[in-house]
Amino acid sequence: MEKWSNLAWHAALPEIERIKHLPFLRELADGTLPDDIFRFYISQDRLYLDDYTRVLAHIASRLPDMADVETFLAFAVDGVAVEKSLHATYNPDMQMRKSGACEFYTSFLKARSHDDIAVAAASILPCFWVYLEVGKYILSTARLEGNPYRAWIETYSDPAFDLGTARAIDVCDRLAAATTVTVRRLMTDTFIEATRLEALFWHSAYHKGTADPNLLI
Repeated sequence: MEKWSNLAWHAALPEIERIKHLPFLRELADGTLPDDIFRFYISQDRLYLDDYTRVLAHIASRLPDMADVETFLAFAVDGVAVEKSLHATYNPDMQMRKSGACEFYTSFLKARSHDDIAVAAASILPCFWVYLEVGKYILSTARLEGNPYRAWIETYSDPAFDLGTARAIDVCDRLAAATTVTVRRLMTDTFIEATRLEALFWHSAYHKGTADPNLLI
């Protein structure tokens, strides 16, 4: 039987391709993204990561395999480390509140974290996998010389991204293999929806808090 992750990725491909061509990412790659937009994104990312790490910890507490519990707890710890790094390097606006897109995405993750454990795990996967693949695309197309975002872009080449993503995919595939057809379908639907919310998050950042509802269609 084909792995669930392969099926889910194929199902979400239209959304993933759309993400690659968002103005935010295109301008990030060529170095023309306005600084205030990047800072807005960083500030929203800090708020997102705060909730995301808590969701990871909650999912970890529900996983049946202790090795997977350790993996997800490590993901949560890494999320805290990334948030601290953002503080130190990019000086996010600590007074900023969540945008509608950020609130929508984190509320979705919190809700899914209480669903069937396989669905819960599927909900967090796009933040690993889509982010990694889009990052590789940016790295492959970026103009690095003189790019003010070069340091940020080059973090996508960190092997730790690949390793963490592979582990998250493996957990989801094993949970999918052990559950029902109905739950696997819910996993795929959840993966697609979370991918759309990744798109909405970047799009909203580009417009400093506004979002095109058509991205969710």
